[in-house]
Amino acid sequence: MKILKVLTLRGPNYWSIRRHKLIVMRLDLEELAERYSNDIPGFYEGLTSVLPSLVEHHCSPGVRGGFLSRVERGTLMGHIIEHVALELQNLAGMSVGFGRTRETGTPGIFQVVYEYQSEQVGRYAGRAAVRLCQSIADTGSYPQEELNQDLEDLKELKAQAALGPSTEAIVGEAEARGIPWLELNTRFMIQLGYGVNQKRIQATLSNQTGILGVELACDKEGTKQILRNAGVPVPRGTVIRYFDELEDAVEFVGGYPIAMKPLDGNHGRGITLDITRWETAEQAYDAASTASKTRSVIVERFYQGRDFRVLVVNGKVVAVAERVPGHVVGDGRSTIEELIEATNRDPRRGDGHDNVLTRIEIDKTALSMLAEQGYGLDSVLPEGKRCFLRATANLSTGGSAIDRTDEVHPENIWLFSRVAKIIGLDIAGIDVVSPDISRPLREVDGVIVEVNAAPGFRMHVAPSEGLPRNVAGAVMDMLFPSGQLSRIPILAVTGTNGKTTTTRLLAHIVKQTGSMVGYTTTDGTYIGDYLVEAGDNTGPQSAQLILCDPTVEIAVLEAARGGILRSGLGFDTCDVGVVLNVSADHLGLGDIDTVEQLAKVKSVVAESVMPKGYAVLNADDPLVSEMAERTKAQVAYFSMNPENETVLKHTAAGGLAAVYENGYLSILKGDWTLRIEQAVNVPLTMGGKAPFMIANALAACLAAFAQGIKIEHIREGLSSFVASASQTPGRMNLFNMGKYHALIDYAHNPASYEALAGFVRNWQGVRIGIVGGPGDRRDEDFVTLGKLAAEMFDQIVIKEDDDTRGRERGSAAELIREGVQQVLSRVPDPRVSHETILNETEAIETTLDRAPEGGLVVILPESVTRAISLIEARKPLSESPMGQNGTASTAYPTDLKPSQV
Repeated sequence: MKILKVLTLRGPNYWSIRRHKLIVMRLDLEELAERYSNDIPGFYEGLTSVLPSLVEHHCSPGVRGGFLSRVERGTLMGHIIEHVALELQNLAGMSVGFGRTRETGTPGIFQVVYEYQSEQVGRYAGRAAVRLCQSIADTGSYPQEELNQDLEDLKELKAQAALGPSTEAIVGEAEARGIPWLELNTRFMIQLGYGVNQKRIQATLSNQTGILGVELACDKEGTKQILRNAGVPVPRGTVIRYFDELEDAVEFVGGYPIAMKPLDGNHGRGITLDITRWETAEQAYDAASTASKTRSVIVERFYQGRDFRVLVVNGKVVAVAERVPGHVVGDGRSTIEELIEATNRDPRRGDGHDNVLTRIEIDKTALSMLAEQGYGLDSVLPEGKRCFLRATANLSTGGSAIDRTDEVHPENIWLFSRVAKIIGLDIAGIDVVSPDISRPLREVDGVIVEVNAAPGFRMHVAPSEGLPRNVAGAVMDMLFPSGQLSRIPILAVTGTNGKTTTTRLLAHIVKQTGSMVGYTTTDGTYIGDYLVEAGDNTGPQSAQLILCDPTVEIAVLEAARGGILRSGLGFDTCDVGVVLNVSADHLGLGDIDTVEQLAKVKSVVAESVMPKGYAVLNADDPLVSEMAERTKAQVAYFSMNPENETVLKHTAAGGLAAVYENGYLSILKGDWTLRIEQAVNVPLTMGGKAPFMIANALAACLAAFAQGIKIEHIREGLSSFVASASQTPGRMNLFNMGKYHALIDYAHNPASYEALAGFVRNWQGVRIGIVGGPGDRRDEDFVTLGKLAAEMFDQIVIKEDDDTRGRERGSAAELIREGVQQVLSRVPDPRVSHETILNETEAIETTLDRAPEGGLVVILPESVTRAISLIEARKPLSESPMGQNGTASTAYPTDLKPSQV
């Protein structure tokens, strides 16, 4: 077997709207392509021996062992690999279950689709599944050591990709509230929400956390000073930088017992507590000095009591936990070393912050603690005797936590809230030492030891004992209080033809409201009036650029088939999803071989509209109108035919629609009609003479209206938007060259050729076409382009793209010529001529040189930018948008009416 390609999907996609995280593996089964599992000797026995847990895969609703039953009866290898890839992830601690396997149009080539939680883990699981199944097919088994290595690698990849318990808690709460989130791939930051409504976190720091508060919290002595001045009980202490200052410092704080810690430390590193003699103080100084970047050490009075961590969010105490240092409890039989091993076998304990608890390490610190208590690793503790292995209670060093939130005295709650505000932290972790947290600190000689910025949430969301606290909920309440939006409106546009024009027009209409618009198109990504990034930017990366920008108030996103198939949509849901049309284009690419499959790709946009939003669908295209059955959103139809049956039935039921009627672009709702503007007054429609542009304008107007944009703004946007090289490069750009006109349009498939013909055929002079198409189309597509060109133009110049996309130079042009000749042989027309000039630049230059007076040269280029440059180099009189009466400035037929189109 051979893996041909692996795609990672991250949003609504061709395979699933609800499950966004999917791996798509294109797999060549080679010699196993036609062999079912029951035809492979020993395969069933080998698979069940290696992965007995596959019995939990139902493969039929509610039937345990359903999948293995199918393997025993006989199923294809692609299906088996799907389930193995899922099970390997489950065994590595990631619960996944969704999968699909489909044969492509190429015999023996399958698409194996399965769910993942971590991208790297998902991709590895697919490769491992292929190795495992190939080994069992070849040898009847898969070595246990290789399986163990696979699982170890998967767990390591999982750990590397993990967000951390605090971040994971916040992200989980965001998902529960329907708030989108994104990893920003820098400094471990997470974005919550979109555009102007976004917030950012880094662990438990938020974009609202003040830098002064963080700096003060990092200065432990400064923190104590400002709290002491505010009347808050804090330990008496001082800072030293040299060892010879230690003796005086001990005397200053009142003698033993003392505690020492680094001035700028964290996670309990370098801290020694309850120091009662000089020898221990010397060792503690070395530990604290080494852990401090500035070699500065805090020496302070040690207060007897229990260790508490108080979490304050937005000025409110939301959780309190008692922290107990890492320890073991004797059973009268086991050595301390054996007790540590038994404690570490607790499934809740893991490495670092991976689990609820952390394993206890036997290191120099632990051995020193044992010695101070008079024990060694081989000592046997009496039953019930507690032996501590750490002086500090940090969870990261093996400590445990007990929830005490409901036991805190009201005066202490008031004090803790006040402390967080004094330091200036929106999220604060306050370390408290007190014999009894249920009594005021002032009564029991309790003190606040320090205040932490970016406190960990693990001890609160998953305490060792007591109630878990939804502290992430308090963070989300702070970042997104009631009524605060987290999203921005997303208007998505897809279809075979007209996407870019419609996207640009819709963005232009939205601009009339004064909102900052971010939009993506095939020629670039824009924010407001400025180009952010040039290129064919219709995939999820470009969408996320817009959604991550904190200035964007509304997003208008073009979504092309390629991006949907390669990565899924770049957003989870949208407010309005526009599907313009579906016609044969790119067929045979990405295993999309039929227009029905292509329609399913485009339908992803319609199906991703949220229930309160609108799916705007073309009622004149059956493949598009049928999408209404698959979307959960409200539906609005647009049509060039006011008598369209679907529209009439929809509006009769009170539905929303837009139609072209009596020369007007109109909105219909129930039994009323709102006329927006006459088509002749809309520059984009070329004076009402470009039907496909009227359809694009209808879609944009309907999408804007569905989003709640006022009709005045829609009308203003229509009247000021021109199909020019600046606003819509390559989309019906008409240039007045003096004695003739030139038109640049990026038509490149049969449907777009037919749409263009609706305009070109109305030209009274000679019509010349410079035609071609992308090399990755099917042979029959090129022949069709030739046929359409012969029916549209008087003179045809056949060229080829610079990038032939794997085709032999000249082969695409020959197929187009074949299509032209088929039409001319059937309907001979001596006025129609054709020739081939393969080089696009030469073809354009040659044709423009000999363009006749009153003629129209239509350029269908590979490079729109190059074609526009060649036109502009000839210094045309002007680009020719249609005037208010529907005519060009010169040399354009003036006697045509919209009814003649």
